[in-house]
Amino acid sequence: MQRWDRVEAFVEVVRQGAFNAAAERLRVSSSHVSRLVGQLEQQLDTPLLYRTTRRLRLTEAGRVYYQYCRHLVEGLQEAEAAVKDLQDRPSGLLGLTCATTFGERFIAPLVHDFMACHPRLRVRMHFTNRRVDIIDEGFDIAIRLGHLEDSSLIARRLCERREYVVGAPAYFTRIAQPHSLSELSRHRCLIGSRDHWRFDMDGVRREVRVDGPWEGNSGPALLDAALKGLGLAQLPDYYVEPYLQSGELISVLDAYRHGDTAVWAVYPHHRHLSPKVRQFVDYLVAHIGEVLPSRSPAAP
Repeated sequence: MQRWDRVEAFVEVVRQGAFNAAAERLRVSSSHVSRLVGQLEQQLDTPLLYRTTRRLRLTEAGRVYYQYCRHLVEGLQEAEAAVKDLQDRPSGLLGLTCATTFGERFIAPLVHDFMACHPRLRVRMHFTNRRVDIIDEGFDIAIRLGHLEDSSLIARRLCERREYVVGAPAYFTRIAQPHSLSELSRHRCLIGSRDHWRFDMDGVRREVRVDGPWEGNSGPALLDAALKGLGLAQLPDYYVEPYLQSGELISVLDAYRHGDTAVWAVYPHHRHLSPKVRQFVDYLVAHIGEVLPSRSPAAP
């Protein structure tokens, strides 16, 4: 333990650039810090610092030793913080954003259940189909659906998500079901939040631009238009599966269905997550299958 005190003192001196500042951070005297660093240099049989009245400067050996030892000190600090968090309860404000319909139907109930277990927690939920920059706009977590773009955010997979191209039986009495992607140009395609549909062709992702008489940014409205026979729609499983089972909708182009696009919790990268973020994401992973019973939760 005596050796560790010397290493910790040396690392803090380099971080702070002065013995007195390091002593203040370590809550000991400057003379004690100086003595510990001197003992470390004797132990290693080499100087680590050049000392002048104005500044400190690392020797070559000091630079090498610091690069190794700072990771040890940071690792210990992270370990202590992680153990402390096991005793901490989520508290403060948790900012969350999610797509409107999915968030209202499935995420909000889980948020409310989580809050019931953690009365010190406050939550701000923002439902929008716009892609939110969670760092610039001050959110802790975003729930995102489908294909993720490359980013600096951490992504935790929550559950599966599949997309279907569907139409009502009445629609198919007027025009035959499509069996290839090229046939979509002959169909009335109902356009939701994007004017291109995603498919998988021989393992390669392909996007097909579609056109039709209806366009809107509401999933429930798009579903209603498809149920009433206005055309084809591409919608996720949680919208259409009950209607596929009842026969009110028919799925087509299943051979080209895009693979599992998943539901994700994304959050900024930190070496150590706050208890409210870490525990809430863990809660989502554990319980999202209860609100989406036909889907599989993510593997831990």
